[in-house]
Amino acid sequence: MPRTVSGEPRVSPEVVAAHGLTEEEYAAVRRVLGRDPTYTELGIFSVMWSEHCSYKSSRLHLQTLPTAGPRVLQGPGENAGVVDIGHGLAAVFKIESHNHPSFIEPTQGAATGVGGIIRDIFTMGARPLCLLDSLRFGPPTGAKSRYLLGGVVAGIAGYGNAVGVPTVGGEVAFAECYAANPLVNVLCLGIAPADRIFTARAGGPGNPVLYVGAKTGRDGIHGATMASETFDETSEERRPTVQVGDPFREKLLIEACLELMESGEVVGIQDMGAAGLTCSSCEMASRGGTGIELELTHVPRREEGMTPYEVMLSESQERMLVVVRRGAEEAARAIFAKWDLDAVVVGRVTGDGMLRVQEGGKTVAEIPARALAEGAPAYRRPARHPSWLGALQAADLSHLPSPPDWGAALTALLASPTIACKRDIWRQYDHMLYLSTIVLPGSDAVVLRLKGHPGGLALATDG
Repeated sequence: MPRTVSGEPRVSPEVVAAHGLTEEEYAAVRRVLGRDPTYTELGIFSVMWSEHCSYKSSRLHLQTLPTAGPRVLQGPGENAGVVDIGHGLAAVFKIESHNHPSFIEPTQGAATGVGGIIRDIFTMGARPLCLLDSLRFGPPTGAKSRYLLGGVVAGIAGYGNAVGVPTVGGEVAFAECYAANPLVNVLCLGIAPADRIFTARAGGPGNPVLYVGAKTGRDGIHGATMASETFDETSEERRPTVQVGDPFREKLLIEACLELMESGEVVGIQDMGAAGLTCSSCEMASRGGTGIELELTHVPRREEGMTPYEVMLSESQERMLVVVRRGAEEAARAIFAKWDLDAVVVGRVTGDGMLRVQEGGKTVAEIPARALAEGAPAYRRPARHPSWLGALQAADLSHLPSPPDWGAALTALLASPTIACKRDIWRQYDHMLYLSTIVLPGSDAVVLRLKGHPGGLALATDG
């Protein structure tokens, strides 16, 4: 593997810093490779070792949470969690944030968050049944907070309504601490046969790797890195790193992928979400204990002149990576052609554990897949108990005087934006798709009936 690739920028300390890697992390990259990385390899490491993809500052804490139980069919480590709900069915669900993109471009940031979480659900073989959200904004008296609230709600409604997955509930709260740091979380739940759950594992050396869905463009390059940064006055300049979603194409992708899964030819499947083709390929290889070799000249593109760096880091939406059994390539192409979607063989599974990226037969990146997917450093960041929290918790409220007018006090309380009715938000969501919503938004929880199951599901998001 050459240390430099013709036509690529030279990897300098300044270039490394611009990719968000510390000196210590770059030294770790060099130890993994046994050499200096190429520019494309540097980009690949920067997104896979970002906070957004590696959880390097939260992983140690997340590992302390209970994740096993008699009904847990799939815990952390896959695209979504799976719980057995009896009668041969399983609930597949996940909640995910899209905070930074929504701050920069609220409508598309929220919309692509919806699209991404839906893909995580049907990737497991489940048909998406519903969405819920959990939102935090600054006080609505501020113009910026009102702009963000309106854009985020429009993005969730626009994508969810169009793709055909109802947004059945959620919650929103307002506080000054969220004025420059809004939180946009979306949960998706789907239903699948309990004995037919799909995983994102690349198995069987020699099996073909298919790129399916929409074409690749330059939108969203370094979106994962951007989502790992802190907010500042330059954040809105990162608008080009926010992806653009197409819910109508996503609907086609849902149906095509579920049909392909019914064929029995799928070995492994993963959404090209954060870090795009990079993340899906190295994570599938790492989980499967295999390698993947890609030929980028076969990747469908909607823009000319894209470099290997851009193709690997693009976060264009509505794309999936699928490993099928050898000999099933034409059947897969026929299914996706029926739904007017691309399905192209872009590589193969190997047995050497390497993510190998080629452009026209020339190797531009060669990295151990496990080092990318699981080898990021983990940090225990300094933490301290907020001084104000103890005082607040110890406060004696018994000495507060009674209000002179209890009715006025109650009216003022109910008028608080966090407590007040959120009808103006949830009325923008189509919450009756599938005709499964029994208890509607505005209640403590929504209740859904399950076709083919004697019970139902109650869901709520509560921060």
